[in-house]
Amino acid sequence: MYRSHTNGELRIENANQEVTLSGWVQKSRDKGFMVWVDLRDRYGITQLIFDEDRTPKEILDKAKTLGREFVIQVQGTVIEREAKNKNIATGEIEVLVKELTILNEAKLPPFTIEDETDGGEDIRMKYRYLDIRRNPVKNNLIFRSKVAQEVRNYLSNQDFIEVETPYLIKSTPEGARDFVVPSRMNQGEFYALPQSPQTFKQLLMVGGMDKYFQIVKCFRDEDLRADRQPEFTQIDCELAFVEQEDILNIFEGMTRHLLKKVNNVEIGDFPRMTFEHAMKTYGNDKPDIRFGMEFGELNTVAQHKEFKVFNDAELVVGIAVPGGEKYTRKEIDKLIEWVKRPQVGALGMVYVKCNQDGSFKSSVDKFYDQEDLAAWAKATGAKPGDLICVLSGPANKTRAQLSALRMELAERLELRKSNEFAPLWVIDFPLLEWDEDSERFHAMHHPFTSPKKEDMALLDTDPGKVRANAYDLVLNGNEIGGGSIRIYDRTTQEMMFKHLGFTPEEAKEQFGFLMNAFEYGAPPHGGLAFGLDRLVAILGGQETIRDFIAFPKNNSGRDVMINAPATVTNEVLSELNINITVPKV
Repeated sequence: MYRSHTNGELRIENANQEVTLSGWVQKSRDKGFMVWVDLRDRYGITQLIFDEDRTPKEILDKAKTLGREFVIQVQGTVIEREAKNKNIATGEIEVLVKELTILNEAKLPPFTIEDETDGGEDIRMKYRYLDIRRNPVKNNLIFRSKVAQEVRNYLSNQDFIEVETPYLIKSTPEGARDFVVPSRMNQGEFYALPQSPQTFKQLLMVGGMDKYFQIVKCFRDEDLRADRQPEFTQIDCELAFVEQEDILNIFEGMTRHLLKKVNNVEIGDFPRMTFEHAMKTYGNDKPDIRFGMEFGELNTVAQHKEFKVFNDAELVVGIAVPGGEKYTRKEIDKLIEWVKRPQVGALGMVYVKCNQDGSFKSSVDKFYDQEDLAAWAKATGAKPGDLICVLSGPANKTRAQLSALRMELAERLELRKSNEFAPLWVIDFPLLEWDEDSERFHAMHHPFTSPKKEDMALLDTDPGKVRANAYDLVLNGNEIGGGSIRIYDRTTQEMMFKHLGFTPEEAKEQFGFLMNAFEYGAPPHGGLAFGLDRLVAILGGQETIRDFIAFPKNNSGRDVMINAPATVTNEVLSELNINITVPKV
């Protein structure tokens, strides 16, 4: 056998035992008459000692040739260390080596395999298999495994059945672009990789499975942002004979279970917040409620003077920044420049300093007196020592801009603490949203989401006001899960497709199989999908999902380690009857 123990296992109680260890050379220290080697594996580090008085000379000489990341096997005796290391679990012992076998030599790594490495992200992604040897990456992957295992434990105990659904499916218009896969056996036809197993999990409910889940890969060919992957992992769930409250209770329980088992944090009941309230109070539908700075609308107290910027605005809205009165003019100017960046898009910012003596100093003192500014302070909840930041313009756009400013200020003020968790449910989303480009309504979630029964009559008269039986689970300002109660009868589903602009022929072509299934006794059902990558990152106290994915893609959707995507040979293209024309740049 290659080892009798792992490198994180031995303790002082193992003294005088004969052991066999294997692993990678973390580092070695050659004192001439004595060599120390730190031997590493997934479980930890054990110090090896080669001593000219107790180690055969040929073994000592071989030990002096060991380089970083050599793979070796040793046999020896566990002894007590003279200089103990309290920073590692094996720090009270070392192994006096009697036999040494070099299993594989290693080239000098392109970066140091240490917790704090000298390698940049690009080089570490190219040599990801080396990066995984580092404790931060290794521990993140172990952490992800623990979260996934606890998900399975919880759902299995709730009588969910894990069912795998296909990866090669039919392309359907669900929002993002599909990745398509040509079929050799069906010339000129293509599979699509699933953006989610949506229709399959609904069909499983028609099939009577009652409670389904899987931890599944999903694929979206969309423009990438810094923390988005073209392939991602969902905890996908669906239940039959349930209403919205049933689903919220079950998955609130799962989230509470994960926080307790993984983070040892206990959370009470999750708040419920309507989409409308979230947008008016926080400017987005995934609010971070670990801190305040709630929006205060100022139209009624700011549009009565001769300040044209506010008078012409659809919305005037502000937030109170705790302790912000101490900001210098230079610091405030930098904030104004920040909101004017293209990524935010504001034209400027008005500010009010709330002095400790109860007076106010603003950038619009020419137009507003102390009584006016006191009303602003009341509307935003500002206290002496705070700073009021005010934006104005079109309502939706201005709320989004102020939301971005709120999150930026929270980061600067260190209010977003990674060891604090504030979950909530956002409910009552609009069923449809208007798209200016196509000049028609689109489903805010997906075409299978059911409308609120009490809003059904509005579908023909005022579709923008119809609320959906949809819900999102938000944790620390991130949407970690979302779902809905589904449409389960053909008539309602056909009506939904009609309002989304599908002709009857298009609806039949794309989703005829699902509507046919609804005619064979489909039960009421609904579900929810968690984004596992995001969930794990937040539970792990980090923001970047790539740190918790074994082999992630870069910001261009490339795997620089295996150099994918890549071209294929003409022979493969010929088999598929595909010709490629690349436009000249």
